[in-house]
Amino acid sequence: MRHLILFALLFSTFSAAAFQAPLIIAHRGASGYRPEHTLESYKLAIEMGADFIEPDLVMTKDKVLVARHENEISETTNVAEKFPSRKKTKTIDGQEITGWFTEDFTLKELKTLRAKERLEFRDQSFNGKFEVPTFDEILVFLKAESKKHKRVIGVYPETKHPSYFASIGLPMENAVVDALKKHDLNHEKSAVYLQAFELDILKKLKDLTPVSLVFLYGSPKESPYDFILAKDKRTFADLTKPAALKELAKTVHGIGPHKSYIIPTNSFGERLKPTTLVADAHAAGLVVHPYTFRKEEIFLPATYKGDAIAEYIEFFQQGVDGVFSDFTDQAIQAKKDFLKIKSSVKSNTKSHKNLNKESK
Repeated sequence: MRHLILFALLFSTFSAAAFQAPLIIAHRGASGYRPEHTLESYKLAIEMGADFIEPDLVMTKDKVLVARHENEISETTNVAEKFPSRKKTKTIDGQEITGWFTEDFTLKELKTLRAKERLEFRDQSFNGKFEVPTFDEILVFLKAESKKHKRVIGVYPETKHPSYFASIGLPMENAVVDALKKHDLNHEKSAVYLQAFELDILKKLKDLTPVSLVFLYGSPKESPYDFILAKDKRTFADLTKPAALKELAKTVHGIGPHKSYIIPTNSFGERLKPTTLVADAHAAGLVVHPYTFRKEEIFLPATYKGDAIAEYIEFFQQGVDGVFSDFTDQAIQAKKDFLKIKSSVKSNTKSHKNLNKESK
Protein backbone atom coordinates (compact mmCIF):
# COMPACT_ATOMS: atom_id res chain seq x y z
CA MET A 1 0.00 0.00 0.00
CA ARG A 2 2.83 2.40 0.90
CA HIS A 3 4.47 1.91 -2.48
CA LEU A 4 1.18 2.37 -4.36
CA ILE A 5 0.65 5.72 -2.67
CA LEU A 6 4.21 6.82 -3.30
CA PHE A 7 4.00 5.62 -6.90
CA ALA A 8 0.98 7.85 -7.45
CA LEU A 9 2.75 10.80 -5.86
CA LEU A 10 5.89 10.30 -7.91
CA PHE A 11 3.94 9.75 -11.13
CA SER A 12 2.18 13.08 -10.67
CA THR A 13 5.38 15.05 -10.04
CA PHE A 14 8.24 13.25 -11.80
CA SER A 15 9.95 15.02 -14.65
CA ALA A 16 12.65 13.79 -16.98
CA ALA A 17 15.10 16.37 -15.62
CA ALA A 18 18.62 15.25 -14.81
CA PHE A 19 18.57 12.99 -11.78
CA GLN A 20 21.30 11.64 -9.57
CA ALA A 21 20.69 9.04 -6.90
CA PRO A 22 20.85 10.59 -3.41
CA LEU A 23 23.92 9.99 -1.26
CA ILE A 24 23.59 7.94 1.91
CA ILE A 25 25.70 9.57 4.63
CA ALA A 26 26.30 7.43 7.71
CA HIS A 27 25.60 9.84 10.56
CA ARG A 28 28.36 9.17 13.12
CA GLY A 29 28.64 5.78 11.43
CA ALA A 30 25.92 3.16 11.88
CA SER A 31 25.12 4.91 15.13
CA GLY A 32 21.74 3.24 15.49
CA TYR A 33 23.57 -0.05 16.00
CA ARG A 34 27.01 0.73 17.48
CA PRO A 35 28.39 3.44 19.78
CA GLU A 36 28.79 6.53 17.62
CA HIS A 37 32.09 7.74 16.22
CA THR A 38 33.97 4.48 16.56
CA LEU A 39 35.76 2.62 13.77
CA GLU A 40 33.36 -0.25 14.40
CA SER A 41 30.38 2.05 13.81
CA TYR A 42 31.89 3.36 10.58
CA LYS A 43 32.79 -0.18 9.48
CA LEU A 44 29.24 -1.46 9.91
CA ALA A 45 27.86 1.52 7.97
CA ILE A 46 30.25 0.80 5.10
CA GLU A 47 29.27 -2.87 5.07
CA MET A 48 25.64 -1.75 4.84
CA GLY A 49 26.45 0.36 1.78
CA ALA A 50 27.05 3.93 2.98
CA ASP A 51 28.43 6.34 0.40
CA PHE A 52 30.02 8.56 3.07
CA ILE A 53 30.82 8.25 6.75
CA GLU A 54 30.49 11.29 9.00
CA PRO A 55 32.99 11.91 11.81
CA ASP A 56 32.45 14.92 14.07
CA LEU A 57 35.83 16.41 14.95
CA VAL A 58 37.06 18.01 18.18
CA MET A 59 40.55 18.84 19.45
CA THR A 60 42.72 17.36 22.17
CA LYS A 61 45.04 19.31 24.47
CA ASP A 62 47.97 18.33 22.25
CA LYS A 63 46.22 19.53 19.06
CA VAL A 64 45.04 16.20 17.66
CA LEU A 65 41.68 15.86 15.91
CA VAL A 66 39.53 13.08 17.36
CA ALA A 67 36.01 11.92 16.57
CA ARG A 68 33.41 12.83 19.18
CA HIS A 69 30.02 14.47 18.71
CA GLU A 70 30.86 17.02 21.38
CA ASN A 71 34.01 18.11 23.17
CA GLU A 72 32.13 17.23 26.40
CA ILE A 73 32.52 13.44 26.40
CA SER A 74 30.86 12.08 29.54
CA GLU A 75 27.82 10.87 27.58
CA THR A 76 29.86 8.93 25.02
CA THR A 77 32.83 7.57 27.02
CA ASN A 78 33.74 6.25 30.47
CA VAL A 79 35.75 9.42 31.21
CA ALA A 80 33.91 10.10 34.48
CA GLU A 81 35.12 6.77 35.87
CA LYS A 82 38.68 7.07 34.58
CA PHE A 83 39.32 10.73 35.40
CA PRO A 84 36.81 11.85 38.07
CA SER A 85 38.94 14.83 39.12
CA ARG A 86 38.95 16.38 35.62
CA LYS A 87 35.32 17.53 35.81
CA LYS A 88 34.93 21.23 34.96
CA THR A 89 32.34 23.85 34.14
CA LYS A 90 32.90 25.85 30.96
CA THR A 91 31.04 28.19 28.65
CA ILE A 92 30.84 26.69 25.17
CA ASP A 93 29.19 28.77 22.45
CA GLY A 94 27.50 30.88 25.10
CA GLN A 95 26.15 27.94 27.14
CA GLU A 96 27.44 26.86 30.54
CA ILE A 97 28.29 23.15 30.47
CA THR A 98 29.65 20.91 33.21
CA GLY A 99 31.57 17.79 32.32
CA TRP A 100 34.80 16.44 30.87
CA PHE A 101 36.25 18.10 27.78
CA THR A 102 38.59 16.75 25.11
CA GLU A 103 40.75 19.87 25.17
CA ASP A 104 41.75 19.03 28.76
CA PHE A 105 43.19 15.64 27.75
CA THR A 106 46.15 14.52 25.69
CA LEU A 107 45.58 11.92 22.99
CA LYS A 108 47.42 9.37 25.11
CA GLU A 109 44.92 9.94 27.93
CA LEU A 110 41.91 9.77 25.61
CA LYS A 111 43.17 6.48 24.22
CA THR A 112 42.68 4.93 27.67
CA LEU A 113 38.93 5.64 27.40
CA ARG A 114 36.28 3.43 25.86
CA ALA A 115 33.16 4.51 24.00
CA LYS A 116 29.62 3.90 25.16
CA GLU A 117 26.13 4.27 23.70
CA ARG A 118 24.71 7.75 24.33
CA LEU A 119 21.00 6.93 24.05
CA GLU A 120 19.57 4.66 26.72
CA PHE A 121 16.98 3.08 24.40
CA ARG A 122 19.66 1.82 22.01
CA ASP A 123 21.84 -1.29 22.32
CA GLN A 124 24.20 -0.97 25.30
CA SER A 125 25.98 -4.30 24.78
CA PHE A 126 29.00 -2.74 23.02
CA ASN A 127 29.80 -0.29 25.81
CA GLY A 128 33.43 -0.34 26.90
CA LYS A 129 34.73 -2.20 23.83
CA PHE A 130 35.82 0.49 21.38
CA GLU A 131 38.42 3.29 21.36
CA VAL A 132 38.05 6.96 20.49
CA PRO A 133 39.58 7.24 16.99
CA THR A 134 41.69 10.08 15.64
CA PHE A 135 40.87 11.71 12.31
CA ASP A 136 44.12 10.32 10.95
CA GLU A 137 43.13 6.79 11.99
CA ILE A 138 39.76 7.23 10.33
CA LEU A 139 41.34 8.25 7.03
CA VAL A 140 43.75 5.28 7.13
CA PHE A 141 40.81 2.99 7.90
CA LEU A 142 38.73 4.52 5.12
CA LYS A 143 41.42 3.92 2.52
CA ALA A 144 41.65 0.27 3.56
CA GLU A 145 37.86 -0.15 3.49
CA SER A 146 37.61 1.45 0.04
CA LYS A 147 40.20 -1.00 -1.25
CA LYS A 148 38.47 -3.93 0.45
CA HIS A 149 35.03 -3.09 -0.92
CA LYS A 150 36.37 -1.96 -4.31
CA ARG A 151 34.53 1.35 -4.22
CA VAL A 152 35.28 4.88 -3.13
CA ILE A 153 33.88 5.60 0.34
CA GLY A 154 33.76 9.28 1.14
CA VAL A 155 34.36 11.14 4.38
CA TYR A 156 32.13 13.97 5.60
CA PRO A 157 33.77 15.57 8.68
CA GLU A 158 32.14 18.26 10.79
CA THR A 159 34.26 20.78 12.67
CA LYS A 160 32.58 21.17 16.06
CA HIS A 161 32.58 24.49 17.93
CA PRO A 162 35.29 26.04 15.72
CA SER A 163 35.06 29.55 17.23
CA TYR A 164 35.39 28.12 20.73
CA PHE A 165 38.42 26.01 19.85
CA ALA A 166 40.06 28.96 18.11
CA SER A 167 39.46 31.08 21.22
CA ILE A 168 41.51 28.66 23.36
CA GLY A 169 44.38 28.42 20.92
CA LEU A 170 43.25 25.25 19.13
CA PRO A 171 42.12 26.39 15.65
CA MET A 172 40.81 23.51 13.57
CA GLU A 173 41.05 24.49 9.92
CA ASN A 174 44.76 23.86 9.33
CA ALA A 175 44.67 20.59 11.26
CA VAL A 176 41.81 19.32 9.08
CA VAL A 177 43.48 20.32 5.82
CA ASP A 178 46.85 18.94 6.90
CA ALA A 179 45.20 15.56 7.49
CA LEU A 180 43.59 15.66 4.05
CA LYS A 181 46.94 16.51 2.46
CA LYS A 182 48.65 13.68 4.31
CA HIS A 183 46.20 11.19 2.82
CA ASP A 184 46.10 12.73 -0.68
CA LEU A 185 42.53 13.95 -0.26
CA ASN A 186 43.06 17.69 -0.58
CA HIS A 187 41.89 18.01 -4.16
CA GLU A 188 38.69 18.99 -5.93
CA LYS A 189 37.67 15.50 -7.01
CA SER A 190 38.22 13.78 -3.67
CA ALA A 191 35.20 12.23 -1.97
CA VAL A 192 35.21 14.77 0.86
CA TYR A 193 32.67 17.21 2.23
CA LEU A 194 33.66 19.49 5.12
CA GLN A 195 30.75 20.85 7.16
CA ALA A 196 30.15 23.34 9.96
CA PHE A 197 27.38 25.28 11.69
CA GLU A 198 29.57 28.40 11.41
CA LEU A 199 30.32 30.25 8.20
CA ASP A 200 33.61 31.80 9.32
CA ILE A 201 35.52 28.52 9.40
CA LEU A 202 34.05 27.52 6.04
CA LYS A 203 35.41 30.76 4.56
CA LYS A 204 38.82 29.94 6.03
CA LEU A 205 38.64 26.41 4.65
CA LYS A 206 37.72 27.73 1.20
CA ASP A 207 41.11 29.47 1.11
CA LEU A 208 42.91 26.28 2.19
CA THR A 209 41.22 23.47 0.29
CA PRO A 210 39.30 22.82 -2.95
CA VAL A 211 37.09 20.08 -1.42
CA SER A 212 33.35 20.58 -1.13
CA LEU A 213 32.04 22.63 1.80
CA VAL A 214 28.61 22.44 3.45
CA PHE A 215 26.90 24.95 5.74
CA LEU A 216 24.74 23.37 8.43
CA TYR A 217 21.53 24.89 9.79
CA GLY A 218 20.61 24.89 13.46
CA SER A 219 17.29 25.95 14.99
CA PRO A 220 15.56 28.59 12.80
CA LYS A 221 15.36 31.27 15.50
CA GLU A 222 18.96 30.83 16.59
CA SER A 223 22.06 32.28 14.96
CA PRO A 224 25.40 30.72 14.02
CA TYR A 225 27.76 31.30 16.94
CA ASP A 226 30.27 33.17 14.78
CA PHE A 227 27.43 35.55 13.85
CA ILE A 228 26.74 36.13 17.54
CA LEU A 229 30.40 36.94 18.13
CA ALA A 230 30.34 39.35 15.18
CA LYS A 231 27.04 40.90 16.39
CA ASP A 232 25.39 39.79 13.15
CA LYS A 233 21.69 39.47 14.02
CA ARG A 234 20.74 37.15 11.17
CA THR A 235 19.27 33.81 12.18
CA PHE A 236 19.52 30.42 10.51
CA ALA A 237 16.02 31.04 9.10
CA ASP A 238 17.25 34.24 7.46
CA LEU A 239 19.89 32.20 5.67
CA THR A 240 17.27 30.07 3.89
CA LYS A 241 16.04 32.99 1.77
CA PRO A 242 16.93 32.84 -1.93
CA ALA A 243 19.23 35.87 -1.79
CA ALA A 244 21.05 34.46 1.24
CA LEU A 245 21.47 31.09 -0.48
CA LYS A 246 23.04 32.79 -3.50
CA GLU A 247 25.44 34.58 -1.17
CA LEU A 248 26.27 31.30 0.62
CA ALA A 249 27.03 29.71 -2.74
CA LYS A 250 30.04 32.03 -3.05
CA THR A 251 31.61 30.06 -0.19
CA VAL A 252 30.00 26.62 0.05
CA HIS A 253 28.87 23.87 -2.28
CA GLY A 254 25.86 22.75 -0.29
CA ILE A 255 23.66 23.08 2.77
CA GLY A 256 22.75 20.65 5.55
CA PRO A 257 19.39 21.67 7.04
CA HIS A 258 17.38 19.84 9.64
CA LYS A 259 14.56 17.85 8.02
CA SER A 260 11.96 20.31 9.28
CA TYR A 261 13.31 23.05 7.03
CA ILE A 262 12.16 20.96 4.06
CA ILE A 263 9.04 19.19 5.33
CA PRO A 264 7.77 20.93 8.48
CA THR A 265 5.53 19.23 11.00
CA ASN A 266 3.00 20.65 13.43
CA SER A 267 2.92 20.14 17.21
CA PHE A 268 1.25 16.75 16.67
CA GLY A 269 4.07 15.56 14.41
CA GLU A 270 1.85 15.73 11.34
CA ARG A 271 3.40 16.54 7.99
CA LEU A 272 2.81 20.04 6.63
CA LYS A 273 3.27 21.39 3.11
CA PRO A 274 6.91 21.14 1.94
CA THR A 275 8.86 24.37 1.70
CA THR A 276 10.68 25.66 -1.37
CA LEU A 277 14.13 25.30 0.26
CA VAL A 278 15.34 22.42 -1.92
CA ALA A 279 14.31 24.21 -5.12
CA ASP A 280 15.74 27.53 -3.90
CA ALA A 281 19.05 25.93 -2.93
CA HIS A 282 19.30 24.12 -6.27
CA ALA A 283 18.58 27.39 -8.05
CA ALA A 284 21.57 28.85 -6.20
CA GLY A 285 23.72 25.90 -7.31
CA LEU A 286 23.80 24.21 -3.89
CA VAL A 287 23.27 20.55 -3.03
CA VAL A 288 20.97 19.72 -0.11
CA HIS A 289 21.78 17.05 2.51
CA PRO A 290 19.20 17.11 5.36
CA TYR A 291 19.66 15.52 8.80
CA THR A 292 18.94 13.27 10.72
CA PHE A 293 16.90 10.23 9.66
CA ARG A 294 16.16 7.72 12.41
CA LYS A 295 13.64 4.92 12.81
CA GLU A 296 12.73 5.21 16.50
CA GLU A 297 9.25 6.51 17.28
CA ILE A 298 10.66 9.34 19.40
CA PHE A 299 12.33 10.77 16.28
CA LEU A 300 9.93 9.76 13.51
CA PRO A 301 7.12 12.23 12.71
CA ALA A 302 3.65 10.85 13.47
CA THR A 303 2.61 11.22 9.83
CA TYR A 304 4.69 8.21 8.87
CA LYS A 305 3.08 5.93 11.50
CA GLY A 306 6.30 4.12 12.27
CA ASP A 307 7.24 3.67 8.60
CA ALA A 308 10.74 5.16 8.38
CA ILE A 309 11.18 4.04 4.76
CA ALA A 310 8.25 6.22 3.70
CA GLU A 311 9.90 9.28 5.24
CA TYR A 312 13.12 8.77 3.28
CA ILE A 313 11.23 8.26 0.04
CA GLU A 314 9.21 11.42 0.49
CA PHE A 315 12.41 13.42 1.01
CA PHE A 316 13.97 11.77 -2.03
CA GLN A 317 10.88 12.80 -3.96
CA GLN A 318 11.45 16.39 -2.82
CA GLY A 319 14.79 16.26 -4.63
CA VAL A 320 17.31 16.16 -1.79
CA ASP A 321 20.79 15.17 -2.90
CA GLY A 322 21.61 13.05 0.15
CA VAL A 323 20.54 12.22 3.68
CA PHE A 324 22.25 11.79 7.04
CA SER A 325 21.03 8.59 8.67
CA ASP A 326 21.71 6.68 11.89
CA PHE A 327 20.43 3.53 10.18
CA THR A 328 22.37 3.04 6.97
CA ASP A 329 20.62 -0.21 6.08
CA GLN A 330 17.19 1.46 6.12
CA ALA A 331 18.44 4.41 4.11
CA ILE A 332 19.91 2.06 1.50
CA GLN A 333 16.66 0.08 1.33
CA ALA A 334 14.66 3.29 0.93
CA LYS A 335 16.99 4.42 -1.84
CA LYS A 336 16.52 1.09 -3.65
CA ASP A 337 12.73 1.33 -3.26
CA PHE A 338 12.72 4.91 -4.50
CA LEU A 339 14.83 4.11 -7.56
CA LYS A 340 12.58 1.15 -8.34
CA ILE A 341 9.49 3.35 -8.14
CA LYS A 342 11.18 6.06 -10.17
CA SER A 343 12.15 3.53 -12.83
CA SER A 344 8.53 2.38 -13.01
CA VAL A 345 7.38 5.99 -13.36
CA LYS A 346 9.83 6.59 -16.20
CA SER A 347 8.71 3.39 -17.92
CA ASN A 348 5.05 4.34 -17.59
CA THR A 349 5.74 7.89 -18.75
CA LYS A 350 7.50 6.53 -21.85
CA SER A 351 4.60 4.16 -22.53
CA HIS A 352 2.09 7.01 -22.30
CA LYS A 353 4.14 9.07 -24.74
CA ASN A 354 4.28 6.16 -27.19
CA LEU A 355 0.52 5.63 -26.94
CA ASN A 356 -0.07 9.33 -27.56
CA LYS A 357 2.12 9.17 -30.68
CA GLU A 358 0.28 6.10 -31.96
CA SER A 359 -3.11 7.75 -31.41
CA LYS A 360 -2.21 10.80 -33.48
